Amino acid sequence: MRHPYEKSRPAKSRTRMKPKSSSRCAPGALFAEVNAVALPMLESLCHRWLPDGRRVNREFVARNPTRADKTPGSFRINLNRGLWADFATGDKGGDPISLYAYLNGLRQIEAAHRLADELGVN
Repeated sequence: MRHPYEKSRPAKSRTRMKPKSSSRCAPGALFAEVNAVALPMLESLCHRWLPDGRRVNREFVARNPTRADKTPGSFRINLNRGLWADFATGDKGGDPISLYAYLNGLRQIEAAHRLADELGVN
């Protein structure tokens, strides 16, 4: 029995609405898949994104293109793990998507979609 002051509500439907179909997968799955494809080829991606950089042991060292960096050294990407940092500014990240987002001034979800397209990840 309803309370007299309670507004009447339409009965809840028991059928679940299907999510709208999309050519994109869930963000978590997209991030995992793109990072899994990008990490083994991170050195070639770094050469493409940071053409003046070079490999030094397990790291890629370059000038940071997001600021007036005159000499390479403080901007480094670990090629095995995908970790990257600019030790002059404190900017850092943990995977190829965050690096791509940082270099291109994008939000990470947008960077993930663009990098997925670039790498041919569905």
